[in-house]
Amino acid sequence: MGEFLQLLRCNRNYRFTWIGQIVSEIGDNFNNIAVFALAMDLTHSGMVVTGVLLARAVPAVTIGPMAGVLLDRFDRKRIMIASDLTRAVIALGFILALTSHRVWVLYLFSALLMAASPFFTAGRSAILPTIASPGEIHTANSLTQTTQWMNVTVGAFLGATVVAMGYKWAFVFNAFSFVFSAWCIRHLRAPGPEGFHGRHVEAEDVGIRPWHEYREGLRYMRSVPLVLAIALLSVGWALGGGAAQILFTLFGEVVFNRGASGIGMIWGSAGLGLLVGGVFANWLGRRISFRAYKLIVFVDFVIHGASYTLFSLAPRFGMALLFIFLSRSVMAVNSVMNYSWLLRTIANRYRGRVFATIDTFTWTMMMISMMVAGIASIDYNPRLIGTVAGLLSSVTVIGWGWANWTGRLPMPGIAGTESDEPETHPGNMV
Repeated sequence: MGEFLQLLRCNRNYRFTWIGQIVSEIGDNFNNIAVFALAMDLTHSGMVVTGVLLARAVPAVTIGPMAGVLLDRFDRKRIMIASDLTRAVIALGFILALTSHRVWVLYLFSALLMAASPFFTAGRSAILPTIASPGEIHTANSLTQTTQWMNVTVGAFLGATVVAMGYKWAFVFNAFSFVFSAWCIRHLRAPGPEGFHGRHVEAEDVGIRPWHEYREGLRYMRSVPLVLAIALLSVGWALGGGAAQILFTLFGEVVFNRGASGIGMIWGSAGLGLLVGGVFANWLGRRISFRAYKLIVFVDFVIHGASYTLFSLAPRFGMALLFIFLSRSVMAVNSVMNYSWLLRTIANRYRGRVFATIDTFTWTMMMISMMVAGIASIDYNPRLIGTVAGLLSSVTVIGWGWANWTGRLPMPGIAGTESDEPETHPGNMV
């Protein structure tokens, strides 16, 4: 924790980014609770909630590639501010659903909100190596991810309280949170002459088609084995990870018959696991070699798959909570360390496209996983669905293990250095 406090005290740029993240993400959770609760109030149909989820997922998948291209072409700081201000206006649009009592308004503004989001989320990842020094990048990444997981828990609790006061207040606060985030990003100071640009665009490059630039980003990902392997791990996890959005509700309501409190306890255990794993990963990631990191990723995925499966088969509620805590803890360790390596490795000119691509592919797989789990729940036992989801979410680590032990995952060069130059890293790299 001392490293987190030191980073916030000494790094002005990161401090503004972090404060904006807290307010913005809590506001997002206010919106989530308000939209889902309002959808149920208007229709009393669970299918409308599914429709809202799809309305959010589709734009996130389709807009992501374009967001990545623009983030690598233009000033990322300005794009992030524009994304925040656009989302502030859209967030106020949800109030129309209160006055019109039309469900399609929820679909429309949910889609618009998510269409504007990749420009900020991928941008935040892309600028992190710009505002944090090589020695700070792992701690900055750890704190960013741990804060995100904490905000889900805090935002859900506060959001429920605010929604009880009225939907309008939740939407207004969500809009305010985006404006506040934009204000924080505006106060970032460019640490070098390049500012927050991904790359310098020559006059003859202006006419290049976005699809050409996006494919260039994909070729870059394929050219760096570690970047490609981490991307495939993220997509592979989503094979079963998306199903958790459905399964946690089913296990709380149907399997253990504990109602809303049971659902809350499962999500709470998962959230606590993420927080514990995130803090531990910050400590661990600075003390292990690259070789040990690759082995830990493999072992963590095996533990995750086994824990997810045991959660699905647990005969008692307490055991289920323990296993889902363990599953999320090891996944938090993996997430923090994997993203730290991505931030160190990816060249600045490709960061927007790489992070947007990983987010896009992961969202796509999560959407498919959620839909399949929801459909399967009509005819199959939740325990069976959970067991299959646990196995699917960890199966891609077989490819990681094969690539590692056959020498196909060499240590990449650190961004900004040539491959034959010594890399700088807080821990032992061999």
